[in-house]
Amino acid sequence: MFQPMRGTDTQQSSMFSYLSPEERVPVSHPLRPIRQMVDEALLALSPAFSRLYSAFGRPSIPPEKLLRALLLQVLYTVRSERMLMEQLEYNLLFRWFVGLNMDEAVWVPTVFTKNRDRLLEGDIAEKFFAHVLAQARAANLLSDEHFSVDGTLIEAWASQKSFQRKDRPAPPPDDPGNPTVNFHGEKRSNETHQSTTDPDARLARKSGGHESKLAYCGNVLIENRNGLVVDTALLQCSGMAERQAAIILAERVEGNERITLGADKGYDTKDLVKELRRRNVTPHVSQNTKRRGGSAIDGRTTRHESYHVSQRKRKRIEEVFGWVKTIGTLRKTRHRGLETVAWVFTFTATAYNLVRMRNLIFPAVQSA
Repeated sequence: MFQPMRGTDTQQSSMFSYLSPEERVPVSHPLRPIRQMVDEALLALSPAFSRLYSAFGRPSIPPEKLLRALLLQVLYTVRSERMLMEQLEYNLLFRWFVGLNMDEAVWVPTVFTKNRDRLLEGDIAEKFFAHVLAQARAANLLSDEHFSVDGTLIEAWASQKSFQRKDRPAPPPDDPGNPTVNFHGEKRSNETHQSTTDPDARLARKSGGHESKLAYCGNVLIENRNGLVVDTALLQCSGMAERQAAIILAERVEGNERITLGADKGYDTKDLVKELRRRNVTPHVSQNTKRRGGSAIDGRTTRHESYHVSQRKRKRIEEVFGWVKTIGTLRKTRHRGLETVAWVFTFTATAYNLVRMRNLIFPAVQSA
């Protein structure tokens, strides 16, 4: 008969380690330069954290650790807070990045989510984005005069069944968990219908050949030197949302010097071109010669070499959208409400900048 080894069944063994998480993470690990940049930004955010958190009451999650954990969720495509807490239980790399000791307790997912929502009150995502961008500017990674803009649809966390008429209440569902809704043949629009799950979401589609979805319009402004995101704007979807965002983002560029703004054919309208020029912006918009009335961009703009450079550089903005949607999990957001989704959109763009800056400032460090 098989006899178990002494102590394996009858005794509970303990394992001790004299190495800290700091010693276990390799010096060349790609997260090290990212944490270095994050720590510098968080140090600058300390006054903002002090105003958000009271000195009285039950201790909350330290905001520095909270932001580091949220960054890990984006960088490693962790799809929920519950899975993130599970990773923090046993993943030494995650514990090191967040700043948790080996035996320190991990937070309850609901408590983590409630503390995350508190950061919305202080515009922390925008401030964190600005401090990270300041490091890129100090490293001479940003262009001050050449930019590109574009927008993309961020699918909302709401189903087509939730898009119902505003003027009359919906009938009682036959199944509260998954009701039967027949909207075939019904004319639905944002003027007459609204999502009961996320009222801020709007029905939109990418182009004529695609289906309509409840979504938000996420817009980014990149500089053309290294493709870093310098500003974001998340708006409700409409036929003019991207062009409105282009004006908003162009106005927020610092300085009084003339800048160039590259964009695709969707921005080639006379009204937008006129507004940009009035704001001391040279519109390097791709010509849409098939548009009724012809292109709003003529030879006065296209004859310059800088126009053709902008047309090449503006395509880098698709790299941002690709990363934000696949790695950053924003192809379909898990949050509701314009303010919350905008917070997450800006925070995810910050994570993209950190990865891009790591590759530019620390070229020897390669992703695992």
